[in-house]
Amino acid sequence: MAIVTKGVEPASVLMAAAPPAWLDQWCGFVAKLRFADLPAEVAQRTRLALLDCIGAISAGAQEPEVQALATRMTAREGTGEAPVIGSPLSARPGTAAFLNGTAGTSLELDEGNQYARGHPAIHVVPALLAAPRGDGAVLLTALAIGYEFGSRVGIASKLNVAMHPHGTWGTLGAAMGVAKLHGANADEFRGVINMAASLGLATSRKTMLEGGTVRNTYCGVSNMLGLTVWDLVRAGFAGERDGVETVFGSVAATNFRPEEMVAELGARWEVARNYFKRHAACRYTHGALDALGLILAKTGRLEPDQVKCIAVDTYVWAAQLDSPLAPNMLAAKFSIPFALATTIVHGAATVPAFRGPARENPAVQALAKRVTVDEDPAMTAQLPGLRPARVKVTLADGTVHEAAVTTNRGDTEDPYTEAEVRQKFRDLADPVYGADRARAIEDAVMALGPQREATALVELLAR
Repeated sequence: MAIVTKGVEPASVLMAAAPPAWLDQWCGFVAKLRFADLPAEVAQRTRLALLDCIGAISAGAQEPEVQALATRMTAREGTGEAPVIGSPLSARPGTAAFLNGTAGTSLELDEGNQYARGHPAIHVVPALLAAPRGDGAVLLTALAIGYEFGSRVGIASKLNVAMHPHGTWGTLGAAMGVAKLHGANADEFRGVINMAASLGLATSRKTMLEGGTVRNTYCGVSNMLGLTVWDLVRAGFAGERDGVETVFGSVAATNFRPEEMVAELGARWEVARNYFKRHAACRYTHGALDALGLILAKTGRLEPDQVKCIAVDTYVWAAQLDSPLAPNMLAAKFSIPFALATTIVHGAATVPAFRGPARENPAVQALAKRVTVDEDPAMTAQLPGLRPARVKVTLADGTVHEAAVTTNRGDTEDPYTEAEVRQKFRDLADPVYGADRARAIEDAVMALGPQREATALVELLAR
């Protein structure tokens, strides 16, 4: 006779319970979706997201700690068939996915989605490029699906405020992309979703504020796990019946809203609502940087000793980035005071503007200490659609210059053109590959589609 604790369903009842309706709808949708079903503008935006990730990865791979990590891991594990992008090394697929995901977030230049409140593409692209299958149409479809699923989990839930979004719902995106690449059926997709839900990281938001570069590995882990999930499902492992609701409704996040997972499914694509970045810093700094750019367009270049002080008003998440200290590159990228100061001294928030020589510049350090950052509740109320900031620069002679923006340049509401996104890729990739090789990569990405083998692109990525 079975003993059942009061208030707890027997395991047999739980196992027999029907999966949630949204999960069935998603699995049926993704199993049937083909490249031809993607609207042309979605396919093109997916190509641009892929190109943007490759540029960010190749440039990030030049950072000393990323190079040292790649050397150590490939020396220990041996080489493989997957390229370590931006490097002469190759590795096993899981290792390459980890290294490329890590490199892709190191410079804070990868694309993102303001509604998901994270960076969906960099959680998926390295996994897909580590083990490509089929033609370019298959690769693009897998990326669009991985991007969509991960984004929707981010939209449908409220991540715990102490958690960093990297490495959380992105693991689901990576796993879904890999499953689509392998032609999974509806039952397999269900297994992938429920398996991947339990494999996200317990990330810390403090890492980005303190310059803890472990944060750069979160996306790498998600990509590596995306490959592993497919192996687990095919080997017969199983997750719980509705892992997404459990983890993103009560463990890592709260207020999971399943209706958001299927709202306008197949009609609204999150990759078409993404943003691209030109400033090499946390997106929360971008509103203030854009407002400063408006001021500098009027004043011309300012010398640091001309600036008495700078006051910034912005939304709550950006207002947290108020420390002028920049002990390493990551901390500098998450400091509005430093970002504004280095822009005034060096002319723009470029990759070199956050590296060692810039951080050690006494003029930058002194100016950063004269920047204050405060939350404006009215600006916070405009999230997530807008990312406002107001900057007031007071000069030593008493002159005051002020400018405000309602959203970041590059957002859906104020997007960069395709030409600007492609130029960003060249700016990042040309120093790594040389102009001719970088242009060949760009052309290969933008030509992806039916009858264009994905492996031809991957072969170009090995330096």
